[in-house]
Amino acid sequence: MKIVGIAGSNVGSKTRTAMDYTLKIAREKYPDAEVTLVDLAEYEMVFSDGRNYWDYEGDTKYVTETIMAADAIIIGTPTFQASIPATLKNIFDLLPVNAFRDKVVSMLVTAGTAKHYLMLEQQLKPILAYMKAHIVQTYVFIEEKDFHRKEIVNDDVLFRLERLIDDTVQLVDAYVEIRKAKDAEYDF
Repeated sequence: MKIVGIAGSNVGSKTRTAMDYTLKIAREKYPDAEVTLVDLAEYEMVFSDGRNYWDYEGDTKYVTETIMAADAIIIGTPTFQASIPATLKNIFDLLPVNAFRDKVVSMLVTAGTAKHYLMLEQQLKPILAYMKAHIVQTYVFIEEKDFHRKEIVNDDVLFRLERLIDDTVQLVDAYVEIRKAKDAEYDF
């Protein structure tokens, strides 16, 4: 199983911190999984211009091909102006409309205040549904107060991150079994 975590911003540290915790849990609980972090702050991405993702070069090609090869994607995003950052939206624009077909996508969000709790429901989930993702319905919302010196200090958040990983992996496994049963119907 290939799990790709996306730290969806090119500024700040809280989302990267949350993704580091999340992917550490994934590596510990599922050592057979291939876990990769794509931190958008570490790549020189170009803006989407309508080409197919495999026609780009450099970091843009690497990031899009890494995402397309994943079985599961964990998106971490900060909240900027009550929405997702442009760097993350650009990733979606670089990919084809069916990019997440047969992929499980789960999410975590960092925000300065609880006022932005529904941002994922109103902004990110509709994009993922449009791109045909199997969405893990629950997500982890992490507020400013849950961090201290670049560490997550809220045990409930840590528990929910572990649960997010379990739900993601279990959903991937369930869809693999569903596809096997469906393929067996064809009797080739």
